[in-house]
Amino acid sequence: QKRKLLEEIGENRLPYKTPTDPDFHHLWKTKYSKLIFRKSDTVPEELHHLVPEGFLTLREHGCFFQDLVRIKGKDFLTPVSRILIGNPGCTYKYLNTRLFTVPWPTEGYDIKYCSPQIHDACKALIKLNDYLHVEAVKALQGQNWFETKEVEDTTLTDREQNFATSLTEKGSVSEDQSSCCVPEDDYVSLRNRTSYNLTLLNYMEPLQMLYLKQEPYFGMGNMAVSWHHDENLVERSAVAVYSYSCEDSAIEESNEQKLKGRDPAVWHVGLKVAWDIETPGLAIPLHQGDIYLMLDDLNMTHQHCVLAGFSPRFSSTHRVADCSRGTLEYILGRCELALQNLQTDSDSMALSLKSLEAAVVKQAEEIHNEVEFEWLRQFWFQGKRYLKCTDWWLKPMAKLEEFWRKMEIMTSLVLSEVGKGNQIDKQRNETISCFLQVLTERQKLRKEWTER
Repeated sequence: QKRKLLEEIGENRLPYKTPTDPDFHHLWKTKYSKLIFRKSDTVPEELHHLVPEGFLTLREHGCFFQDLVRIKGKDFLTPVSRILIGNPGCTYKYLNTRLFTVPWPTEGYDIKYCSPQIHDACKALIKLNDYLHVEAVKALQGQNWFETKEVEDTTLTDREQNFATSLTEKGSVSEDQSSCCVPEDDYVSLRNRTSYNLTLLNYMEPLQMLYLKQEPYFGMGNMAVSWHHDENLVERSAVAVYSYSCEDSAIEESNEQKLKGRDPAVWHVGLKVAWDIETPGLAIPLHQGDIYLMLDDLNMTHQHCVLAGFSPRFSSTHRVADCSRGTLEYILGRCELALQNLQTDSDSMALSLKSLEAAVVKQAEEIHNEVEFEWLRQFWFQGKRYLKCTDWWLKPMAKLEEFWRKMEIMTSLVLSEVGKGNQIDKQRNETISCFLQVLTERQKLRKEWTER
């Protein structure tokens, strides 16, 4: 209720801080210490050459698309255009929309790209991914050292006092912090929580947008991406972002002005503590080649937004996506599980079901729904966008469609068998009850997708 009231009463904004505010670093250290910022001059020059060139290549080939996402039963086009690049067969789902990776070059996979330039762009992004993985491990090691020292010594040393400041000045954890001893189990955990399996690339030209939503709580200005937690991630995994704004001299001049609050010409990342209307937010400027890391549970305890500047901007947001239910391998395995209940007569080649037990029928029909609505419809709903980069997904989708057609036959066989009434009434009623429940859900979802 307080948040809603603040949004309605625009003049009563919550306070927020930028790097020019005297208490900015103290606030960062005490409330936002798991955000790590790296200025572009700390990043290898090779990446500054390869990655922006990759961004521009993908834009020239028309590979960025606005997503149609579903929020509270309504469809919205995202103001930001996106493309997902990552491990072959991985997907990433957000706001009820599943994106399918354009696979980056991976040993053991035959990936044919539409052009050598797109291959090079994907190769550049996997190089960036490897670099950010190493940097995130170092940052987590450094933060563990810092937190341990705070517990052991209640008196802050100069080095600890300068810790948050160094994040914005030099943007790197010092060597003796990053090389501190970490138990093997903890190191494995750090690696797992930073082993990025995909990156969601974003592109936006703010001045081409007819309308951008205003940041409602702090009065930070135009938002490219509203306040949110990143979805579908491995718990406590780090998120790493490489930002590239196409700045020009006009932006530089604006940036030199002593403005109150954030400079509207410059892109910023905004952060706030989730469900907290007392703690001031942060607005941190982003320039060409800057990097920031959201470590550990920051994505759960805080929310972030992206505040639009004037210039076009690309970003590469590297994530450890929770692919337990989101890989090609997973859904193929599920299909094979469902089809175990289908058998073919060796003489007549007629198809029949091995079992009509309620649990077996329900499992197969739920998988039927999953492959149709979470995979096939999600893929084809977005058109042939992926063909601008590669045709890698066409064969897997053809295989999934083949499995889906067999599941349609299984549904017909269930209807036919329960209609015969040959089963014991109790078992038949249980099967019908489970079957109708899943079938009703299927009908509802098909109606929704048709309307979309």
